Amino acid sequence: MIKYAENVYIFDHPLIKHKITILRDKNTGTNEFRQLVEEIAMLMGYEALSDLPLKDVEIETPICKTIKPMLAGRKLAIVPILRAGLGMVSGIEALVPSAKIGHIGMYRDEETLEPHEYFCKLPSPIEERVILVVDPMLATGGSACDAIKLVKEKGGKMIKLLGIIAAPVGLDRIKKEHPDVQVYVGMLDDKLNEKGYIVPGLGDAGDRIFGTK
Repeated sequence: MIKYAENVYIFDHPLIKHKITILRDKNTGTNEFRQLVEEIAMLMGYEALSDLPLKDVEIETPICKTIKPMLAGRKLAIVPILRAGLGMVSGIEALVPSAKIGHIGMYRDEETLEPHEYFCKLPSPIEERVILVVDPMLATGGSACDAIKLVKEKGGKMIKLLGIIAAPVGLDRIKKEHPDVQVYVGMLDDKLNEKGYIVPGLGDAGDRIFGTK
């Protein structure tokens, strides 16, 4: 991974780069797109969760008793930002099947490009969990910043953010507003266009995951 700023990392793994390029292609169909998002989320999650806390427990193998490490504390919380974030959940859940799933619903005002919350449900006790907020596209950074703020207001402390593609303006905003949050991005793109879409990007991730227009 490449360190973009304090607590902000850009992946440089060839498999992630390869899969994101296929993801961008306008000819990639819904089924393949959805599968690729899951695979990329799994690859990113593997790295982003490398510092999960462990505790020693006693188990018995067919040979003898032994003390070995297992995950400590409350189960991981995966919190997708609806609706595109849902596409990343199963990839991370495959790594940690015991994870609890929360949801944050946001929609973007097409005029101001600012996000508006309409739903929030988080696993309890959220303050004792490592929380993975996921959203494929970090454009202006507004939705991600508001979602993180909401999680903090509900008591969340150990927060990580995963995004597949980001624009510099969005990443800088997240870094400025939430410097304590670890941010992991699959690829950093050039800019936003006049409609607030990432360039070159991949279009609307939610539409492409769910086959809607």
